[in-house]
Amino acid sequence: MILKQIRISRHLSQEQLAQISGLNVRTIQRIESGQNASLESLKCLAAALEVDVATLNQETFSMDKDSGNWHELPLWLKCWFFLNFLSVRTTRGVATRIRTVSHVSGFILCALGFVSEPALAGGLIMLANGYLFSLLTWQGDKYGIWYDGHEAKAQG
Repeated sequence: MILKQIRISRHLSQEQLAQISGLNVRTIQRIESGQNASLESLKCLAAALEVDVATLNQETFSMDKDSGNWHELPLWLKCWFFLNFLSVRTTRGVATRIRTVSHVSGFILCALGFVSEPALAGGLIMLANGYLFSLLTWQGDKYGIWYDGHEAKAQG
């Protein structure tokens, strides 16, 4: 069930979803851990998340590039993601890994900047790249265009 992936993509905590749906937090925890949910619980969650009950019953979530979300995006945003990921099938996990590597290497290079001026310049460039991918991750979450939901499951 993809409840957790949808909840995370909407930037909701379990407590917030419980309040919106009228369900108990423990019920949401059980459903997210893979236990069966009653039809009534699924209907409450579907209404709160504005999705179909069938969508909640899916095992994985993938962004269909033929769907309205992708087609409704402005051309500049599609190009932004394509050029930065060099892929039409963008995943959140890739953005997170690039952001992490950029920040870590940027901080290390900035520390080496005390010894070498070019290292400082490289560190600043890597930090800027890390913040660029933070922005890309935020936009990907906002517009819901991640191709594969498996990455969100590993992070949640």
